[in-house]
Amino acid sequence: MSPPRAAADASINGHHAAVLSAHGRPRTDAAPAGRTLGRLGRAVAGAVQRRIPVADLDDRDPDYVRDNLPWLWLLASIYFRGEVRGLGHIPETGPVLLVGNHSGGNMTPDTGVFTLAFAGHFGVERPFYQLAHNLVVTWPGLGVLRKSGAIAASPRNARRALESGAALLVYPGGDHEVHRPSWESSRIDFDRREGFLRLALELDVPLVPVVAIGGQETCLFLSRGESLARTLKLDKMFRLKVLPISLALPWGLNIGDFFGHIPLPAKITIEVLPPISLRQEFGLEPDIDIVYQHVTRTMQDTLDVLASERRLPILG
Repeated sequence: MSPPRAAADASINGHHAAVLSAHGRPRTDAAPAGRTLGRLGRAVAGAVQRRIPVADLDDRDPDYVRDNLPWLWLLASIYFRGEVRGLGHIPETGPVLLVGNHSGGNMTPDTGVFTLAFAGHFGVERPFYQLAHNLVVTWPGLGVLRKSGAIAASPRNARRALESGAALLVYPGGDHEVHRPSWESSRIDFDRREGFLRLALELDVPLVPVVAIGGQETCLFLSRGESLARTLKLDKMFRLKVLPISLALPWGLNIGDFFGHIPLPAKITIEVLPPISLRQEFGLEPDIDIVYQHVTRTMQDTLDVLASERRLPILG
C-alpha cells in the first residue's frame, strides 16, 4: 500500500495547491521535494513488497535444522538456560496452530528456545513453521531463516502451512507485543488481533497456547515508538507500526533494532498449555470476542504464574 500523499502534494480540483512561505509567496521547492520523497518512499516500499516470498514450504530443510541443533542447543540451553514445559500437550501428528506471546525485540530468543525443544521432542522431520514479519524474511542475509521454517506472515502463508499438515507457530501480538516496554514483561498483549482464531476455525485445527517469559529482560525496552513510526510513515510503507527505542548492547541507545542487539542472558521459561478445540468448547459458530478473551485470559493466568516464580530479572 502506498503512503498517503504529503501535504505538498495536496490537490485542489485536480491541480496541485501552491505551498506558501511565511510571507505568503509561493515556494517552488517544497512541492518537488515532497514529491521526490514520496516517490522514493513508494519505490522502496514496492521493492520490499516484491521481495516478500509466497511460502514455499519446501524451503524448510530438515538436514539444515539438524546440522544447526548443536549451536542452537548452546544458545538456548546454556546462554538462556531455556526451560520448556508441557510439550506433551502438542498433538503428536497432524496440523496444529501454536499461539505464543512474543518477547525480546528483533532477536526473539523465545523462538529459538522453543524451536530447539520442539525438534528435540518431535524430531526435525516433523514439519514445523514459524510466521515471521515480512522484513525478517526479506532482510539481506536473513533469507536463510526459511531453511529453519520461517515464512512471511500472511493469512495465505499460514493457511498453506496448516493445510500441509504442519505445526505452525504464530505470534498474534507481532511487533506491537515484542517491543513492549520491559516493565510490561508479564503482560499478554495481542493488540486485539483475532485473525489466528478465524484461521483455526476455518481449518478446524487445534489451537495450543505457548506462554513464554524472560525475553523482555534481554535488554531494556523503553518504548514501541508508535508515534515515530507513523510520523515517518513506516506503517504505510513497510507495515511497521513501531519504531522501538531501547537500551541494548552494543549500541547503547538503540532505535529501530534493525541490526539487532546482543541480548542479555536472561532465563527463558516456556509453558505449553493443553490444546483448545474451538468448536468443541464454544459451539459451531463461536463468538470470536468471547474466544479471544478466553484464550488471552488463559495465557495471562499462566504468565502470571511464571512471573511469580521469578526472583530477579535476567537471573530468573
